[in-house]
Amino acid sequence: MWPIIKITYREMISKRIFTITLIMSLAFLLLFGLATGYAIKEMKESFGNAGPDAVLQKNFFSTQLLGMGLYFGSVITALLAILSSVGSIASEIESHQIDTWLARALPRYKYVLGKFFGLASMLGLYGLLMFFGLLAINQWVGGGAVAVQVGGDQILKAAAFFVGMPIILVCVAMFLSSMTTTVTGGIILIILYGISFIGGFIEQLGVAFSNSSLTNIGIISSLVFPTDSLFRQMTISLFDTADDPLSFASQGIFGTTSPPSTTMLIYTIFYGIVALGLSIRVFQKRDL
Repeated sequence: MWPIIKITYREMISKRIFTITLIMSLAFLLLFGLATGYAIKEMKESFGNAGPDAVLQKNFFSTQLLGMGLYFGSVITALLAILSSVGSIASEIESHQIDTWLARALPRYKYVLGKFFGLASMLGLYGLLMFFGLLAINQWVGGGAVAVQVGGDQILKAAAFFVGMPIILVCVAMFLSSMTTTVTGGIILIILYGISFIGGFIEQLGVAFSNSSLTNIGIISSLVFPTDSLFRQMTISLFDTADDPLSFASQGIFGTTSPPSTTMLIYTIFYGIVALGLSIRVFQKRDL
């Protein structure tokens, strides 16, 4: 299994999409840093006093800024996970490169697990770098003006949920890659990812305006593809707003009025495990 993991590392690093994503990620972090710097300047001019209204406005603005950065950071991480893993099996079947490995009497389940651990570890590391990069900019560049007050436990919990998103995507991508072509699997997974996040926003709006129809639509979309629940739990863990009824007001569209239940988080983990298990089963029965 270890040789498959090493080959997966090499293949991922050599892909053009990985290099482009790294460059664009650095550009994104630079842009976020510039936005944070300009935000400090504007806040000092607009909220120079230290009254209670000014403090509330600063807290609102700081959580909005960091929440926006984490949201777009999660989108970039998700797109990299989709584009780099959806062809992990399908592309090698199409090019017949997989024949070399299977000719060595390598069990197919080890091949799938090797691919998974290689992709999951690389994307998990990328997710950690993205998360801590955004948080570092907020804390160091933002200083006392826009830096969100967070503790060590909050950071670790939020980082775990942030990293969990690309790992779940890899599990589903492996399943799609084992049963369909690279292009078809990529289209399906991008649509599912879009449904998840749009449904998440719809659910938050439904809870905020007490609209049961919107809330139910959001819940159904989360059951279809539950990655949004990890993002919502990440914001709750980082901003420590699990019992704060004003969390949505303070965080805006990136806030959470309807925190994911423990059952939903367990379902998300089970969803990934089942998808990975199905990828092994489908690949073992596939006629190559």
